[in-house]
Amino acid sequence: MARHHISVMPFGEVCGRVTGVSGLAVAVEGLGGHVAIGDRLDLRSRGGEGIAAEVVGFTLQEADAPPVAQAMVFGSLDGIGPGTQARLDLWLEPGSPDACFRDRRPGLAVHESWLGRVIDPLGRPVDGKGSLVSGDVVRPARAAPPQATDRARLGPRIDLGVRALDLFTTCRAGQRLGLFAGSGVGKSTLLSMLARHADCDVAVIALVGERGREVREFLEDDLGPDGVARSVTVIATSDSPPLMRREAAYAAMTVAEHFRDQGLSVLLLMDSVTRFCLALREIALSAGEMPATRGYPPSVFAELPRLLERAGPGPVTPAGAAGQITALFTVLVEGDDHNEPVADAVRGILDGHVVMDRRLGEAGRYPAIDVLRSLSRSVPRCNDADENALTSRARRVMSTHAEMSDMIRLGAYKAGSDPDVDEAIVLMPRLEKVLRQGRDEHMSRLDAFAQLRLALDPASAAPGGNS
Repeated sequence: MARHHISVMPFGEVCGRVTGVSGLAVAVEGLGGHVAIGDRLDLRSRGGEGIAAEVVGFTLQEADAPPVAQAMVFGSLDGIGPGTQARLDLWLEPGSPDACFRDRRPGLAVHESWLGRVIDPLGRPVDGKGSLVSGDVVRPARAAPPQATDRARLGPRIDLGVRALDLFTTCRAGQRLGLFAGSGVGKSTLLSMLARHADCDVAVIALVGERGREVREFLEDDLGPDGVARSVTVIATSDSPPLMRREAAYAAMTVAEHFRDQGLSVLLLMDSVTRFCLALREIALSAGEMPATRGYPPSVFAELPRLLERAGPGPVTPAGAAGQITALFTVLVEGDDHNEPVADAVRGILDGHVVMDRRLGEAGRYPAIDVLRSLSRSVPRCNDADENALTSRARRVMSTHAEMSDMIRLGAYKAGSDPDVDEAIVLMPRLEKVLRQGRDEHMSRLDAFAQLRLALDPASAAPGGNS
């Protein structure tokens, strides 16, 4: 016990001083060769308060002079000025025969009792329910994905509880889907439906850069008591510093990995990857990196797969079992441009994409999922032949109706000219009913396929058939 307490106590410290502040970056001198990218510093403001900071880069000076560390803070820069003390705690390397110092980067000591709690990206409670119980192991927030050859394969298909998704973008345990939508199209409502209805053991929700006004509404109205009870929610609102917004994504992934390593099926919902990338862009530009694609520095697109690849099937245990992180990452497409850089990069990494269309929402169909533009790469192997034939036929009907919608709306199409169009005109209203779903409505995947089969049944669709 004493050895454990000693191992988690700082053995020494190195102190430097702030020599300049430019934008969001703080220049720190005097830390010598002890500091590295990602190290946490403690800055002492003019009022004596401690402000956590992270080293994000270095600036070279003269040939003989040590580089100046570039740091960014997790809070406000108020009170930081020239001469402000910057402290780096050091720990003794366990098991080292020499007095070898190392830095100890903070992580998250996740515990099962975190279910039902709301935390900030640094693992501090923000729900007013008291302190959190710490687990025995501190997991680093920034970790490497499991080795590709050691990972389990995708698990069986799971019920997401949303008909449009279960039917046309069927998901397997451990699969990663992107949810692409503009602002105000209903992403948050769809995420709340998934958190409440999806077939999983634990849900982890990351609200990255979310509007502060909407947080309580999401927790109390959209998620509800049942959804909150089986979830861990990590929040960094839009007014948070970029480091906090970035860290929210890492923290949520770390919590999900903790429950995955216990062999559980975890549903990870992250809203949104775009705001995570915007935070990365602010950090990189402040550190002096040059912008490239639409103002995004190259490091953003290098960091993105490191985060997304952490989701998915976990490593196979000696017993042959493995936990799964089934993840849905929302992408806030700028100006409804689905080919903008972040959307294009995310689509190439994930195992499928779900597109939400503003026009469908304006027409009153919620969730506003554009089935024809959505795709799950696991569908051919996880659905049986009858189900694949059923969804393929439904897609053909919807595609035919979409191609002829203008002529039908204007009355330019003459009934009997094309049997496929005639069928689409009859069946499309029935398919619309299948795709519409209330926020509190829940239906299993098998019942959803039964409803789709009934909607496409010519006998029930004919005049006088059952509606």
